[in-house]
Amino acid sequence: IQDWGVSRNRYWGTPLNIWECECGHQHSIGSREELYKMSGNEKAKTVEFHRPYIDEITITCPECGKQMKRVPEVIDCWFDSGAMPFAQHHYPFENKDLFEQQFPANFISEAVDQTRGWFYSLLAESTLLFNKAPYKNVIVMGHVQDENGQKMSKSKGNVVDPLDIVEEYGADTLRTYVLFMGDYGAATPWSENSVKGCKKFLDRVAGLTDILSEESVSDELEMKLHRTIKKVSSDIENLKFNTAIASLMTLINEITAEGHLSKDDLTIFIKLLSPFAPHICEEIWEFIGGEGLLAVSEWPKYDEGKTIAKTVEIGVQVNGKVRGTIVIPNGCEKEKAFEIAKADERIASFLEGKNLIKEIYVPNKIVNFVAK
Repeated sequence: IQDWGVSRNRYWGTPLNIWECECGHQHSIGSREELYKMSGNEKAKTVEFHRPYIDEITITCPECGKQMKRVPEVIDCWFDSGAMPFAQHHYPFENKDLFEQQFPANFISEAVDQTRGWFYSLLAESTLLFNKAPYKNVIVMGHVQDENGQKMSKSKGNVVDPLDIVEEYGADTLRTYVLFMGDYGAATPWSENSVKGCKKFLDRVAGLTDILSEESVSDELEMKLHRTIKKVSSDIENLKFNTAIASLMTLINEITAEGHLSKDDLTIFIKLLSPFAPHICEEIWEFIGGEGLLAVSEWPKYDEGKTIAKTVEIGVQVNGKVRGTIVIPNGCEKEKAFEIAKADERIASFLEGKNLIKEIYVPNKIVNFVAK
């Protein structure tokens, strides 16, 4: 049987269930019971359905009465992969309820080259058997390329051994870098320098225990902390792991500038980082007295009100030219904004001796004075 979509000329694999007679007749066996009836061999009731055992069972040709032997080909390995949702539960012979609870899957995730392999075989077999897709959503990962942008391959000798990276930089560094290196679905070149950058970031995280304080953080840092909770939570849901990690890198810069951090705020930080660097976060969690596993603790919640800045910095123009900036309360009324702008020494110097013709205020954006 030569069919590019089904058969393979290999030894290992699911044996193609077709028996062939020298007279040319072919027959597809559909069950163990049918195999026993057509062979009359007691072994057919318990035979292992793989080579060489299945090849020992012959059946009688219904056309000429001679013996029929199984064809030598096996089924393409993607057939087995495509059968995974039901074959793993031995459905429909058992675990029927369990299978039906889990089928179809909420999502399937693999590299982009599996669109022609696993994704396709799953869809083809599920459509044939159940007339519906086996998954609700497909998440495709891009390939990790070498530093020259070429696909990694053993034959090219350009493969990075992850165990070498773990040995030199640690498992958390490898995990963080792979999730930080680019968009989930994009092909991205490997960068040793970026690996080192992630290691430095995690070293800084480890150092946060040295600046623990009973003192509350500033309103500005509290706002940025709540903004980060909101962003990381959203990014994880949308598989934007790289930007989630980037926001945590930005936040640690803000924390370092602040110079101190409370235990509660550190707890929030390591909970946000934990999906990307679980080992170091669990160690910090234990160090600060956390109970149980951090990974199964409650996810941080943000306060929408605290994500909004209490003050904003806006530009001030005089006759259309920016002459300075002022800090005003967020949502400031225009009269108050004009008052603050006029009280600024630099702005006042440009208005001195002139008549105000018009005052313009774009909320939280800019003040413009037209003067002659």
